Amino acid sequence: MDETRLEEMRERFARSEFHSTWLGLRLERLEVGEAEVSLEVESKHRNLMGTLHGGMISTLADTATGVAMGSSLDAETTWTTTSLTVTFLSPGREGRVVGLGRVVKRGRRFGYAEADVVSGDGTLLARATATFAIMPARDGSGSSDA
Repeated sequence: MDETRLEEMRERFARSEFHSTWLGLRLERLEVGEAEVSLEVESKHRNLMGTLHGGMISTLADTATGVAMGSSLDAETTWTTTSLTVTFLSPGREGRVVGLGRVVKRGRRFGYAEADVVSGDGTLLARATATFAIMPARDGSGSSDA
């Protein structure tokens, strides 16, 4: 895997209104098969009890695993999340929260990745597992929903 695919993934992330603009996620680090995605918790990210909403934790995990998977694939390949399981371990509060995604297994048609979601002080908020369908890109762009 060369730097070209990593740069493509960085550019995709930056262009994503959902990830970068609407949610406020940041792609902090990207290597082949690994991604670090962060969020500065704001009031809009909180649930009715005032803690970080589980949907935001799940989104961090899905994004971190998806970007990690995408970084490990050839340019003419696309992928989509087929399952995501999140185990919530501690409530998130204010401050920086990070999703640390890593590819565990990547085949020609199937991928498996894991993510830890941690608070700024290192508290493990959640652990997630994700599976992916991997397929040839129809339009050659390698586009994905990640």
